[in-house]
Amino acid sequence: MDDNITAIKDAPVTEPAMHKVTLNINGQAHELAVQPWVTLLDALREKLDLTGTKKGCDHGQCGACTVLINGKRVNSCLTLAVMQNGKEITTIEGIGNGSLHPVQQAFIKYDAFQCGYCTPGQICSAIGMLKEGHVNNREDVKELMSGNLCRCGAYNNIVEAIMEVREAGNYE
Repeated sequence: MDDNITAIKDAPVTEPAMHKVTLNINGQAHELAVQPWVTLLDALREKLDLTGTKKGCDHGQCGACTVLINGKRVNSCLTLAVMQNGKEITTIEGIGNGSLHPVQQAFIKYDAFQCGYCTPGQICSAIGMLKEGHVNNREDVKELMSGNLCRCGAYNNIVEAIMEVREAGNYE
């Protein structure tokens, strides 16, 4: 038994293999070398300096890290960067393409961002949700946005902003 412990203790420590990935973020390809356990959130923030996507709970419970992957809303803290190789990723920095997206305009109009910490995830989630086509009323918005938490309690304003954009039909 002692020989096994000594063998383990004396074993060389090696760095894990890095994996090359191409992340297509906001219309631009980024080639990165990442360790296999690096989350998309950490790659965005730490490797690419895209800090608009927020790290809230880091457990997929608050939605502050929501981004769009191939148009679908995803908690970036729960997906690995290596799993997103070649996929289209949109962060809050890529929303609107140089001008404010209708959801961003509505958030400003209805003061739906209060402190602003959850806002990037809320906006990305709202855009993805609207594109899913399941929103018919305010109750649908509340249910489908329930994965995005707002500590300031701006939920009523967020719902109003989303409903205005939904009713106008201009969320592409």
